[in-house]
Amino acid sequence: MPYTTAGKNLMLDALRGVNPSVGLAYASLHTADPGQSGTSEVTGGSPAYARKAITMGAAANGQIAATTQPVFDVPGGTTVTHVGFWSAVSGGTFLGSADVTDESFAGQGTYTLTSATLDLNA
Repeated sequence: MPYTTAGKNLMLDALRGVNPSVGLAYASLHTADPGQSGTSEVTGGSPAYARKAITMGAAANGQIAATTQPVFDVPGGTTVTHVGFWSAVSGGTFLGSADVTDESFAGQGTYTLTSATLDLNA
């Protein structure tokens, strides 16, 4: 049986921080599909790449969307292909990912995550 919209909204609200022990609090950039464990996360650069805090709005219609636009430092020679979501700024629990339009950086630059939506209807 598929989940109801109300059930999906409860699950997503738990991920976004209603349940502080799991909260969806940080976004990451990846150079390939991170799979189930968050592999291929960007590293290096000066200033150095780091995960960024992200705020998600309340769940509606089985999805949540970012209400902030984090800006990441990206080292030269990197192509960003995915964004990931984590429970902590380092380590933590990998919660999921989304494919983004590939963006290549010949030199050090910045990547702005202009939108992010987690959709349990997909």
